[in-house]
Amino acid sequence: MHQFDAETAALLRAVVDFAGVRLGFDPVPLDGSATPAELSARAGRTITADGIGGLRALETFDEVLSRACISADHPRNLAFIPAAPTRSSVLFDLVVGASSIYGGSWMEGAGAVHVENETLRWLADLAGLPAAAGGVFVPGGTVGNLSALVAAREAVRARLTAQGRPMPARWRFVCGAEAHSSLYQAAMVLDADIAAVPTGEQGRLTGPLLDAALDDLARQGGSVGQGGSAEYDGVFAVVATAGTTQFGIVDDLRGIVDVCRERGLWVHADGAYGLAALAAPSVRPLFDGIADVDSFIVDPHKWLFAPFDACALIYRDPALARAAHGPQRAGYLDVLDSAANWNPSDYAIGLSRRARGLPLWFSLATHGTRAYTEAIETTLATTRAAAAQIATRPELELVRPTELSVVVFRRLGWSDADYHRWSGGLLREGFAFVPPTRHDGETVARFAVINPRTTPADIEAILDTMA
Repeated sequence: MHQFDAETAALLRAVVDFAGVRLGFDPVPLDGSATPAELSARAGRTITADGIGGLRALETFDEVLSRACISADHPRNLAFIPAAPTRSSVLFDLVVGASSIYGGSWMEGAGAVHVENETLRWLADLAGLPAAAGGVFVPGGTVGNLSALVAAREAVRARLTAQGRPMPARWRFVCGAEAHSSLYQAAMVLDADIAAVPTGEQGRLTGPLLDAALDDLARQGGSVGQGGSAEYDGVFAVVATAGTTQFGIVDDLRGIVDVCRERGLWVHADGAYGLAALAAPSVRPLFDGIADVDSFIVDPHKWLFAPFDACALIYRDPALARAAHGPQRAGYLDVLDSAANWNPSDYAIGLSRRARGLPLWFSLATHGTRAYTEAIETTLATTRAAAAQIATRPELELVRPTELSVVVFRRLGWSDADYHRWSGGLLREGFAFVPPTRHDGETVARFAVINPRTTPADIEAILDTMA
């Protein structure tokens, strides 16, 4: 299996040819999905005692399996938060896979870690964090949020221990009601509670709302809340959302930071989708306060045009993260000099680590940061054009004004079944992937525009199908 022989050489040519054809599609085919029974019948049994051979396996993937996957990079894929990796980032993802780089320690992956850190520095600079800030690329926003919350809780534990104060009976963190579901997963893993603050029609957690919620928690805990997070019924962090996935709403970062600084609380910003827009001058004012958070995440595989999967997790004070996550303890790991070198596995959950920041680095190095600004501004312009088109059509109505690149709207007179029938028809025709969403019990339509190849003409063509 491990020899490079004639059979492997033929497979290499076939794989490179396949990748070349896929990268050359313009646009890519949307493709679709399939049932388990359909895939079993079409693909047959692929795992056998003697193997089916690489060429046969590649053929099965090409002709059956890949065509049962919806292309996240299609310009009329406006579902969830899709993807639009640059060709250069995808090409370099092949290089990363072929290079067998372990990215968890400086000793084994110094060159990769060096440029990953340069990429993280670019993101930290966009946010205005100090020169000492740093972090790590992790698989996705769920792991990023969880790792940041682990660091936040450990920092509070260390402070309470140093002050000779008791630990709370239960730990909890605070977020807005529109925060991402990954935070609830994080709470389960941490065995912590969530205090979700109602945000009303605006959907935005603000400083005053947070202030009032923390006072309520202090009263519930029988404390007046005189400094330190333990007084607020075990609160160890506040999570602000910098771009909700449902609407693209940015919380009141400045107000949240100010409240948390006054009360001694860690502020984490979940910007998995939205913080990419720090690169776009037209919306940068929405993120006032981001320079003062203790940690944040942003997913390059969303709006920074990298392939799946990558989340950039950045800390204001990485030493606090290292105290929570590292150094890894085992006799065979003692050779890793954590004091002198930056070992990524010391800053998040997980030891085994792919150098997943390299595709973004390569794309940034290839195209320059100005190209990223232009691409994100292009998607924002298309989003504004979509909102303007909806406003001119009497049968359509915006649910709320757009902030970033998400548009939520209703087709007047439609039922839940109408939306699903319309969406399913678009996908079956290979035209677009636009599944509906639910808001306040109502089924509505939603566009998430993160692909610079999506045009106002694409939006118009989709809206025409709702007439």
